[in-house]
Amino acid sequence: MENNQPPVPSPQPSPGTLDEKTIATLVWVGTIFFGFIPSLIVFLIRKDDEFLLEHCKEALNWSITTAIGWLCGVVLSFMLIGFLVFPVIILCNLIFCIMGAIKASNQQLFRVPVCLRLIK
Repeated sequence: MENNQPPVPSPQPSPGTLDEKTIATLVWVGTIFFGFIPSLIVFLIRKDDEFLLEHCKEALNWSITTAIGWLCGVVLSFMLIGFLVFPVIILCNLIFCIMGAIKASNQQLFRVPVCLRLIK
């Protein structure tokens, strides 16, 4: 016996349906590898959601703070002290970005405790 009914297509997510929680998590993970670029792109493009905007601002502020730390490390490396600063910056960047990604995936706001608040 033949079934003359057409197969029911499975629902496919349309492009652009990533929710804000996922985008905020990806912003924090991207900050580990690409610095300020992911948070700046999302900050400039997606200003419609307050949750996503707050995470982008925080990730962008943290990226700027990290860049200033790298600059200080470079200057201090001429006095042979800066080489001790680089591992601390890398470790703090990794820890705070992972904490931000976890908070974003749990739909909670995250504030980095040692961060310059340049973008408000």
